[in-house]
Amino acid sequence: MTVPEASVAVELERLRGTVATGFAEVKGSLSVLVERSDRNEKDVQKLRTDTEKDLAELRADVEALKRGRWPLPALGALAGMAGAAAGFLALFVR
Repeated sequence: MTVPEASVAVELERLRGTVATGFAEVKGSLSVLVERSDRNEKDVQKLRTDTEKDLAELRADVEALKRGRWPLPALGALAGMAGAAAGFLALFVR
């Protein structure tokens, strides 16, 4: 082995070490990104579940309010008839 071949071999070995280090750093960064992505998926799924649960509760509350409300058209008609009866009585009582 001559001197230029030895220096080329040393440089190639150094280059291989640099490339291996670079790949290790990229692999580590990708692992972190995959972990974050998995965590985000779990958070979104939990948020979706909580939101659906809250919406179901709100729908149940709205239905309870609809069942418990007063029948306003019937009350309006009753008040109108009471007013007409009072006016009719006032007309003939004089």
